[in-house]
Amino acid sequence: MTAPSDTIADRIAAALTEQIVLGALAPDEKLRQDHIARDHGTSHVPVREALLRLVARGLATNMPRRGVRVAPMNRADMREILDMRVALEVMALRRAAPNMTAAHLDMADRARLACDAAADRFEWERQNRAFHFALVVPCAMPRLLAEIETLQLLSARHFHATWRADWESRTDLDHRNILAALARKDSEAAAAILARHLERLR
Repeated sequence: MTAPSDTIADRIAAALTEQIVLGALAPDEKLRQDHIARDHGTSHVPVREALLRLVARGLATNMPRRGVRVAPMNRADMREILDMRVALEVMALRRAAPNMTAAHLDMADRARLACDAAADRFEWERQNRAFHFALVVPCAMPRLLAEIETLQLLSARHFHATWRADWESRTDLDHRNILAALARKDSEAAAAILARHLERLR
């Protein structure tokens, strides 16, 4: 049974994660426990737990005498995140492919279609992340999936922070081709397309 404080910590961590990823909380902004506790109508205990989760995910830093702050962003960090995504997501896809069912493919395809139909970058990024995560879920490796989820969140934060153009709908042929390869049981082709697709984010 989940303790009430855990549930509150989950909600606080999710809310703060979204604010950081979307840029509502800026790099180096202080995450004040008292303000967060007041906003969520709770004590400092679940807030501290939520902040620890953000630090563990690389979304915040705990600095001596400066408190917990939103983590900075730089090019070197993004290169490292992309290198890790290529390595881990491709490995996870290879592990996932033998377990891929029609239901898994359908879930990924729904995210693909929603991604292509997105009316703004916020919806596109959300559905794009859903698509990429759906590809690897069948690997059934919880630690690997947790790491990939964190890396995808960090990538999303960088995407929102650096996007400067007007939004235009687009059809992602890589997404379609990855699913086509998986449907015909060609995991190596799917992995190769995914690797090239992620490399284009550099």
